[in-house]
Amino acid sequence: MTVSIGLIGCGNISRAHLRGYTAVPDLARVTAVADTDPAAAAERAGQAGGARVFTDYRQLIEEADTDAVDICLPHHLHADAVIAAAKAGKHILCEKPLCLTEAEAERIADAVRDAGVTLMCAHSQLTLPAVARARELLDEGALGAVYELRTTDSFFNDFDPSTMGWRADAATSGGGELIDTGYHPAYLLLHLADSRPVSVTAMLSRHRLEFMEGEDSARVLVRFASGAVGEIVTSWAYEAPPFSEKFSVVGERGSLWSDGRTLHHKPRGEAATAVDFPPVDAVPAVCADFAARLTSGERPPHTEAEGADVLRMILAAYRSAAEEREVAL
Repeated sequence: MTVSIGLIGCGNISRAHLRGYTAVPDLARVTAVADTDPAAAAERAGQAGGARVFTDYRQLIEEADTDAVDICLPHHLHADAVIAAAKAGKHILCEKPLCLTEAEAERIADAVRDAGVTLMCAHSQLTLPAVARARELLDEGALGAVYELRTTDSFFNDFDPSTMGWRADAATSGGGELIDTGYHPAYLLLHLADSRPVSVTAMLSRHRLEFMEGEDSARVLVRFASGAVGEIVTSWAYEAPPFSEKFSVVGERGSLWSDGRTLHHKPRGEAATAVDFPPVDAVPAVCADFAARLTSGERPPHTEAEGADVLRMILAAYRSAAEEREVAL
């Protein structure tokens, strides 16, 4: 079975999505694209090998003969596009964040359930082999009770007012860096903790990108029902210091940590071991995984349920920073 995909939104991230589908031609083919910029849509259609072009995604949903859509729109447009696709019976891959409000998340959940379609959140870092192996070790009890976790994603972002576009405006981005790049360490933290978050404390900063309406950096503490405490460190303001980990977990029996490529595991009182994994281009990989799961019928690792969980935690972080207090979930 080859899944027919409609690509909605032809901005920069759609290039990586298209690479994912073209890498698995036996599983998926992009047969339609939509963007309000006809030139961008035409470029992506050509890269797809001759996809049908639309300038209105609703027309694509209604007229193109596709099995699924892949939504690569600006954040504030996600909810309406997801709901329109679900009502038309299309399966959905949605770039992060799922949406911007809890009310939108509820509407999405209702639409997906009523239509009986599959929604997969494009939480691309879950495709990393180091993440998968870390989750296996945790499930096997290698660390015993988990005490603390940390996830990070920081880099020097060279945006300026002429290039940042909709991301500079909180109304279209949903906030700042935390709900954008910070979404990656947020969903990764929840995936590794495997426990319900019960409270959040956050501090937001605008260190360098002063033209932004939102933050360019965030630190978030999360307390889980298990008793574990998680920390998210994320920024567009600076290059992370050398040897900064992408994730780490400590527990009663030892620790593990990774830069995303090499996974280290140190049982308490023993020498550490390390396993190197092959590099993975995570965004194309998540698109190929989406096509494979539609073909097999296997549940995605993160559906609208997990996407809403991540959103709620991030919204609580924004409330915490604004009110300078710990926020219960």
